[in-house]
Amino acid sequence: MALFKKLFKQTFIYGLATVLPRILSVILVPLYVEFLLPEEYGIYSSLMAFLILGNVLLSYGMETAFFRFVTKGSTNQKEVQSTTLTSLTVSTVIFLGVTLLFRNQLAEIADFKVEYVTYGLWILALDALIVLPFVWFRVNEKPMRYAIIKILNVCINLGLNLFFFLALPKLAINSEFWNSLWSSENKVAYIFISNLIASAATLIMVLPLYVKMGFGFNSTIWKQMMKYAIPVLIAGIAFSVNEAFDRILLKYLLPENIAEVQVGLYSACYKLGMFMTLFVMAFRLGIEPFFFNYSAESNAKETYATITKYFTLFGCIILLGVIVYIDIFKLILIPNSQYWEALKIVPLILLANLFLGIYHNLSVWYKVTDRTKYGAYISVFSAVVTLVLNYLLIPYIGYIGSAIATLAAYGSMMVLSYLYGRKYYSVPYDLKKIGGYLTLAITFSAISFYGLPGNIWVGTLLLLIFISIMILTEKKEFQKILKK
Repeated sequence: MALFKKLFKQTFIYGLATVLPRILSVILVPLYVEFLLPEEYGIYSSLMAFLILGNVLLSYGMETAFFRFVTKGSTNQKEVQSTTLTSLTVSTVIFLGVTLLFRNQLAEIADFKVEYVTYGLWILALDALIVLPFVWFRVNEKPMRYAIIKILNVCINLGLNLFFFLALPKLAINSEFWNSLWSSENKVAYIFISNLIASAATLIMVLPLYVKMGFGFNSTIWKQMMKYAIPVLIAGIAFSVNEAFDRILLKYLLPENIAEVQVGLYSACYKLGMFMTLFVMAFRLGIEPFFFNYSAESNAKETYATITKYFTLFGCIILLGVIVYIDIFKLILIPNSQYWEALKIVPLILLANLFLGIYHNLSVWYKVTDRTKYGAYISVFSAVVTLVLNYLLIPYIGYIGSAIATLAAYGSMMVLSYLYGRKYYSVPYDLKKIGGYLTLAITFSAISFYGLPGNIWVGTLLLLIFISIMILTEKKEFQKILKK
């Protein structure tokens, strides 16, 4: 049980690094919906969707490969570090040079302003250069340094956004200098400028690690890492399709006169699913090193099963809690009622991200057995589900089709990973309890959102009933953990 305490401690710190900055950045959502028209918010969201895919391509699976090879006792850690650093740095510099050369053509193809594309390319490059330092922090169990730099990054981004949207317009009234920096017709640009400056500042903060790791290149190690990383890259591309292509497809499949508006409405309400997303992200950051480091223990499978059960349990509480209090959250995060028509997607997005989190837990089997190609197969299949369902549904039901596609994609990943894992690395998951918690949480959520919408009292009662059942069912297990 001491291992669980260590895991929970690291997960809390990594969660702090993820959740606190994101909570700060949530302030930007009401800021954006207040100052940007839905179509402007749609432009921002569409370009950010492309950046998600770009981040995956520029790291090309080396993050996971680095984890695996550094923890292998037969591999020289220093050579793995220097080879990975050199590979990522060279590829990023080449990417930036080539894409900046053809940025006008890229802007024309993607239907964005050249200015926005330029900002996006620089952000991608800077973010790619900080990938390895953050992985190094996680591998070497330095969560505090990881957390501090992450929080500073978002604080800089947040501060600049607040300055550009709240302070700069007022300063511009009485000053020619500040007026020259303000453009009421191009407010979206300030979001990208803020992001760009924050990314540059973060790179400066992690540059000492470049010296510590050093540059060098071992072609043998690099080939071995790439063999491991390519399936991870394919899986990452497929995952980015699931995560972001709904906004891209909405932009290009809906009529031009409403596309950007619909993307803006969908993207704003999608943010209400961030509570589950943050939980999944924080848990994954803490659990991934644990999975690798603990895989050789005799009771590893039983431990993985217990972790998955508790993840599902707490995920169900978040699912039900957000849906019960959605009328409160919308006033805080999306104060502009113009966006509320898309709130109907929230239950689907929350459940989809819960399924994704369960999938990350189930995916331990192919990571610790070096069968990463199966992760690629599963992700590619789910990406096909995303693309096909979006293509079929968007023309008829708009962004509801995108939400349904997201749920179907992540649900299929969860089911396929369990089925494959049972064959290659059977973990004794408590399916009865996991299934019971999921069924009860989904049922209570449906009653609260669809059956009795807006009735917080009934919703709160359902939430308390669920938590009481959880405590009674897991009481003995909780006591064992607390006593250790």
